[in-house]
Amino acid sequence: MLTIAIQKSGRLSEQTINLFRESGINLANGGKEKLKSKATNFPIEFLYMRDDDIPQCVSDQIADLGIVGENVVHEKSFSLSVEERLGFARCRLAIAIPKDMEYKTPQDLQGLNFATSYPKILKNFLDENQIDGTIHEISGSVEIAPSIGMADVIFDIVSTGSTLLHNGLKEVHTVLNSEAVLISNGQLNSNQRSELERLLFRFRAVNKAQNYKYILLNIPNDKIDDICNILPGMKSPTVMPLAKSGWSSMHSVIREDDFWENIENLKAMGAQGILVIPIEKMII
Repeated sequence: MLTIAIQKSGRLSEQTINLFRESGINLANGGKEKLKSKATNFPIEFLYMRDDDIPQCVSDQIADLGIVGENVVHEKSFSLSVEERLGFARCRLAIAIPKDMEYKTPQDLQGLNFATSYPKILKNFLDENQIDGTIHEISGSVEIAPSIGMADVIFDIVSTGSTLLHNGLKEVHTVLNSEAVLISNGQLNSNQRSELERLLFRFRAVNKAQNYKYILLNIPNDKIDDICNILPGMKSPTVMPLAKSGWSSMHSVIREDDFWENIENLKAMGAQGILVIPIEKMII
């Protein structure tokens, strides 16, 4: 059996639990009511914890695995392995300064006071860039620090940047891009490693599907080869003749990021009746 530590509550917790459910793993009730539970159809036990405690829990071998933000892993500095990048809870750790302050290079930060909840990551950045600065560690409301005279600039998590704007700040330098990661302590036995591979197989099928769409369209027969070049599919598209002479139906997959650009090209080639359908799982 695998033991995995996950966030007890919050956005990361919800997305983690959704990933397990979409991977066909049924979780018993946990979270607010319980601190520990077992899946009903997979050999895995869940520990519900604060995100800051998850790296140490995994490092101390209380849990075999953990799901936590990559930023927390870097800050805690334990010797842990990232088994999989999970693609959700994306954010960045960045330097932000008052909007009227000049900034061209990191050297403009020389001698300033920094407010942050991530002092280790910040110190590494300052040391690497040979910047002398004073770090003030605070646990929350970092954005307010410059306006009350606690610090000159801040180093904090940024998602959309709207909170910075509301507090008269602007983002000037990204130090770390972060997302949810699956971590281990590297001490899994052969049976646990096998169960982990089964789990990763499911995660990858779910995450792969989120990046692609299933597309159906009617196309002129004389454009089949040209359209196949745009929609190559997983191996090749499925092409079936329509009752209407000179036309076929094509079924394929398309990357979400390429969708709109390719749709314009398809319509220019005479494609009609285009349907785009979400994919629940994608196994290659």
